[in-house]
Order: sequence, then C-alpha cells, then structure tokens
Amino acid sequence: MDVAHPTAGWEQVGERFYRKIQLYTQVFDQDLDLDNYIVAGAPFGGALALYRDEDKLVAFQPTKPSKPSIDIYSCAGKLIRSIAWDKGSIKGLGWSEDEKLLAVTADGTVRCYDLQGDFTQFSLGNGADEHSVRSCKFYDHGLVALLANNAMISVTSYDEPRPKLLAPPPDGHVHSWNLIPPAYTLSRSVEVLLSIGQTVYVSDATECEDRFLDIGPFTHIGVSPNGKFASLYTASGKAHVITSDFQTRLSEHDSKSRIPPKYFTWCGNDAVVIAWEDEVHIVGPGGSLARFYYDSGRVHLVSDYDGVRVIANDTCDFLQKVPDVIEEVFRLGTDSPASILLDAVEQLEAQSPKADDDIQLIRAHLVEAVDTCVNAAGHEFNIHWQKQLLKAASFGKSVLDIYNSDDFVDMCETLRVLNAVRFFEIGIPLSYEQYQRLSPSGLIARLLSRHEYLLALKIAGYLRLPTDRIYVHWASAKVRVGTEDDDAICRKIVEKLSGKPGISFEAIARAAYDEGRGRLATELLNHEPRAGRQVPLLLSMEEDEVALDKAIESGDTDLVYVVLHQLKRKLPLATFFRVINSRPTATALVEASSRLGNGDGHEDAALLKDLYYQDDRRLDGAAVFVREALRQPDTRTAGDKLTLAAKLLTDNAKENVFELTALKEAATLLRMQDAFDRDLTDSFTGLSVNQTMFKLIRLGYHGRAKKIQSEFKVPEKVTWWIRLQALVAKRDWNEIEEISRARKSPIGWEPFYNQTLLAGNPRLAAVFVPKCTGLEPGQAITMYEKCGMRVKAAEEAVKIKDAEAWSRLLEAAGRGTTEGREIERLGLAVFKK
Repeated sequence: MDVAHPTAGWEQVGERFYRKIQLYTQVFDQDLDLDNYIVAGAPFGGALALYRDEDKLVAFQPTKPSKPSIDIYSCAGKLIRSIAWDKGSIKGLGWSEDEKLLAVTADGTVRCYDLQGDFTQFSLGNGADEHSVRSCKFYDHGLVALLANNAMISVTSYDEPRPKLLAPPPDGHVHSWNLIPPAYTLSRSVEVLLSIGQTVYVSDATECEDRFLDIGPFTHIGVSPNGKFASLYTASGKAHVITSDFQTRLSEHDSKSRIPPKYFTWCGNDAVVIAWEDEVHIVGPGGSLARFYYDSGRVHLVSDYDGVRVIANDTCDFLQKVPDVIEEVFRLGTDSPASILLDAVEQLEAQSPKADDDIQLIRAHLVEAVDTCVNAAGHEFNIHWQKQLLKAASFGKSVLDIYNSDDFVDMCETLRVLNAVRFFEIGIPLSYEQYQRLSPSGLIARLLSRHEYLLALKIAGYLRLPTDRIYVHWASAKVRVGTEDDDAICRKIVEKLSGKPGISFEAIARAAYDEGRGRLATELLNHEPRAGRQVPLLLSMEEDEVALDKAIESGDTDLVYVVLHQLKRKLPLATFFRVINSRPTATALVEASSRLGNGDGHEDAALLKDLYYQDDRRLDGAAVFVREALRQPDTRTAGDKLTLAAKLLTDNAKENVFELTALKEAATLLRMQDAFDRDLTDSFTGLSVNQTMFKLIRLGYHGRAKKIQSEFKVPEKVTWWIRLQALVAKRDWNEIEEISRARKSPIGWEPFYNQTLLAGNPRLAAVFVPKCTGLEPGQAITMYEKCGMRVKAAEEAVKIKDAEAWSRLLEAAGRGTTEGREIERLGLAVFKK
C-alpha cells in the first residue's frame, strides 16, 4: 500500500506551513448529532466530555434515555464513562491539567469528576446562588466564573478551593470574555479580559483597567497558550491579533462573514483558528489564510498547547504548525542535510550507488543531519515515516566514527510509547511536545484512570519507572468493584503484590474501608510492613486495640503516644485503663507521660492516682500524694495530702511500716513548722528536720530546737553538728567559746577548729587545738601556724623536738623580731647550734 507523502496534508499560511493530521476515523455514531452537544476536551490529547446543549431543541427518541448525562469519550470515540447528571443546568464544562472534569451549575455548585465517575463538590459562594453563573473559563488548575451581575469568582486550586471575587468590571453587557492564567501574568494572579461596549477591560485580584479600544464590541476573545498574545473577533467579521498587554497591534484579517463563528481559538502561539459549521480557517501573521472543509456536519475544536483537535462525527484531526525539523526534512525543494540523508537511505534500500554519493555530499554536516532525522521522527505521527527517519539516522550514524547514540535510543523508546497510547483502543493522541510537557509519569497516571494497567506496566518497565503506584491503583480498583468475597480478593491481591517493592497496602486498605469493606481493610493492613501507615487507618476504622498493638510492635514510642492520646480522648477512663493494663509497654508510657505532665514540669496527678488505684499500686499512689504535698504552699493542705497517702497504706500496714512512719513524722514536722510560722517572724515551711533545727538555733530558739531533736530522735552527733554550723553562721563566738569549756564533744573538737577558722576567727580556733586528740605528729604545729600563732607552733615543735619545723618558723618570723627572738629562745635549750 502506498503511503502518502507527509506534505500531502500541508497548507501554506504566510511563510510557514500548517498540517492536518487525521488521528482517528469513525469516531462517533452517525445518529449522534454533535451540533446538539457541548464538547469539552482535556489537554494533552485527553478525554472528551459531551453534554447536550440545553439551548437547542432535540427531537424525542424513545431508544435514548431522557435523563441528562455527561458522556466521556476518548478521542477515538470509545465511551469511557457516562455520568448521570442530577444538578440542573450546566453553565461551565471544562477539564483540569490532570484530566479531572469540572461541571459548574447555575447556582455556583462545582463538581470535580475523575474518569471513574467519583467526584468532590464545592460551592463558589460570593453571591453565585443569588445572581447565577453565566459562563465559566478554565485553565490548568483553576477556573473563573462570570455571574449575571458581571461579578467574577476565581478558584485557583481544585484540591483546596478558596473562591475569591476579582475586581468588578463596570456595568454593561459582556459580549465575550477570556482569561490569562496566573503563570503568564506579571501579577501572578489570573487576569480576565472582558468585551464591554467598544473596548476591553482587564480585571485581576485588585483592579479593573480599561484598555481604551474603539473597534469593539468583540463577539470572541482568544488568548494564546503562552499568554503573550490576544485575538479579538468583531461582529463585522474582522479578526485582530494584539499583544496581551494591548500595546501592539500585530495583524488584522477580514473573514467577510456576517455569520458569527462557533469557535475562535489559537493554534499554538502563531496562528488563530476560526471555525464555522463545517469550515475551519487558520489565520497566520499578516492575515495569511488556509482553509479546511468538512463534509460530515458540524465540527468542534479542542485547543491544545501546540495545536487544535478538530472533532467531527467521522473523524478526529489535529491541526498544527509543521515543526521546524519536519519542514526541514520534507519541504518540497529542500536540500537540507537531513533531507539528503533520508534520500540516501531510500537509495540504499533500492540498492542504488547514489546512496554513497548522498553521504559524501553531506559528510561535513552528517551529525547535524542525524540529529535532525531523530528529532523529526519524534514529531511525525505516521509510523512508516517514523521508521524511515530512524533508518536514515541509523544509516548516518553508522558512517560516523564517533556519535553519541543516547538521543537516538531515547527517541526509539519515546516513539514506541507514543504509538502505543495513540492506538485507537487507548485513544490518547499525544504529540511529541505534549508528551514532553505531560511527562511519562503523567501519561501513566492517565492510563491508570482508564484502568489500562497492562499497558501502564509495560510502559513503566520499558522506561525503567517505578511500578508500585500501578499495582496499588489496580488493587484499589479491585477492592472497589470486585464481586468476589473479601477473602478471595485479599488472597488475589496479596499473591499479585507479594515481593513487589514499595507497595503500600495501607492505600489499598483505605480504599476498601471507604468502600465499606472494613473486614477486608483489616486483612489487607496485616500485610502493610510500615506501622506508621497501619495505625492511622486502624484508628479511623475504630480498631483501637489493634492499632495500639501494631504501634507497640513497631517500637516507635511516638506512634504509641499518638494512639494512647486518641484512645484517652475517646474512651471512658475505666475502659482506657482496661485497654492498657494488659499491655505493660502502654501502661509504662502512660505513666511516664503523666509524670512529665504537659511540658510545664507538673505531673498529671489525677491520672496517675486513677492509674495506680485501678492497678492496685498503693505505694505508687501514696508517692503521688507525697509529691503533691511537697508542692503545696499551704501547710494544712500539705498535711491533708500526707494523711491521704497514709490512708492508702494502712490496709497493708505490716509491709509498709517504714513508709507509714515516715509519713507520720512528715505530718508531725508540718504541724510543728506551722506552729513556728505562726509564733515566730520567719517561715519554716518546706524545710527538713535538720534545716528546721539549724534555723531555730540560728534565730536563738534553742529550746524549740531541743524539742525538734526530742520529737524526731535526732542523734547527738547530728545535733552537735547542726548547733556548731548554726552558731558559726550566726557568728555567736561567745556561745562557741562557752562550748569550748566542755570536757568532751560527741563530734570531737576538730570541726570546731575548722569551722571557726573558716569563719575568720583564728583566735577562737586556736583555743580548740589543745583539745584535739589523736592528732598526727606535727599536725598541731600546722594548726597553730594556720591561726597565725608561730610562737605557739614553735612550742609544739620544741615539745616534739622537730628542729626542721622550728627552723622554718624562725626564718618565717625573722631573727631580729620580737616573735623571732621568742622562738629562738624556746629552741636554744633543745636545739644546739
């Protein structure tokens, strides 16, 4: 079969060529009159949505359902989904960049459908229900709705819709309008172009400006895909192209038609397409024109980034400016290296020696020719010419000594993918440029939404992309629509996904739970290895104890705390304790978190008491009361807390003798301190027994200190130590001197010497040196020396006949001084020179 030359569908528009590529034939049934339908197409060769035009009368057909529906087709005419419509009049039908269908009703309700018919819904608000929606315009991830009162509502995200009013235009009839997406505006806000009167107003989030045109009104306004140019069509049939900032008029074209066109849109960024019933015009720079005619009834246009799809009953075409590399290879009369290389491979196939002549002719430009053929193959839709171009590139690079084949290999892979998804059974006619923008992962997402899992897996494997998302999507769909019982579905999914890396059973289980199959969701979750994903879903499924067990098994303390916090908030306290009592880890964490409190350093005493009471841990419960007592500023309240602590322990008094005694003594001390606080001028609350005695002695209340000693049986040695420290702190030297006359001290006399010396009274400290017993030889000399009494030290040195110490003391005092002469005199009798 002869294959038509690529230039057969070309039409010249000015200096450039535009081509019409027939993508599919016999698209819709002949009894489907497209003239009666609104057609909206998704970008990047996406699906088509058909909805009956409510403004047109249609003859009743008993074989067709009377209830309205939105029918979603592929570009090849395969019905993907039929959505029953029950929300009244549709004023806007459009698509998002990720192929979600948007339907906007007159009252401002927006429904966002996926290809499976599932939807989310939100309202535009801002008076849309009161004034009603007139029409809508859509862009990649947002929309603008025009109300009957000329107010405009913008939504910038369908996932998190926050409808906001744009700056209002002046009153007057809006003849036509369009928008510039935020990605192409300086303000980064969507800008709306409205034809009101003779001029155009541009409105954004903050202001509405008049562009001061005088050639309106305009029945159609178009904006180029890159946002740089605007096209305007007047009622008199003239088309104007200007820059989107309205500063420069670029061209004008008179269609000489008084019939308003059905479509007025852009074909890429270089030409405007005007379509009537069965006639399509491409208007290029300078008003240049090309015409295409259709004899199969009315056509619909769907704009894409690099061209326009033409939808008719029996055909789906793609209008596009001929890419530079295609024109370079195939344009008639061209003598480019790439075209000569293509001719060379044809001569080679014909076994003609002219092939070598062609190669020699372009030898200097052979790398360029190979690159051009590779790129041209990507932009070519016809498989025959793709192969010819790749053969030419392969022949050219085989002649070259050095050539990097990475681009050639990548293009071969890309073309296999593009041809697979362009096949009529799939019906996604992506151009090479659209594929580059959509990306392989975006294409796989579109295949998943169509449930084309086998092709998605093949493409992912071919392009070395991860496949976990494909398997999870398949399994999620299986649990939603599977008719088998839960065990069979679970077994089939586990068998299929076992050993596959990165699989999230949590996502599949969530789909099962959303479908109302709770048991299946629980079974699937048992195969999820990551507890952090299991637990949140189990909690939302009310599987509280299972969630707690999974969190404990994971060893993730934070995850256990999350579960415990939710359980405590949701369950009655007694039930909560019953749940954790059989799980020591959970009990320990509850106890630890209660001890830490809410981060303020104060423990949750009420919860701890309930926990210990429920678990019959009386000693721990008493400890909570004791800690509470220690924090009380009021003595009486603290005493009550200690009484409650003792009460907890009385049932088992034999085992808790020490604790009960300690609590009794603590309560007694609190009472005595309370009495001291009332009677004396200082505060004693919070002090220990020893500290209380110290303070009483220091303040001079020796009798009360004696009472404390007696009450708490403070040992004599401890009492003497406390008394000494209090007297030294008080600097009561007389009392200390009085004590020094005692015959013996329970703690010895060295502490008296050390404390008074440190307190700065060496004279008094020296009094205790003779009373110290059991001193090391020579220690008394050092003690006197520290007190500054060298003569006394010398006496000790003479007494023990320590000549070295005596000599050192003599040198330190100086031989000529009074002190020195005294020391010298003491030593003369003992130490001979």
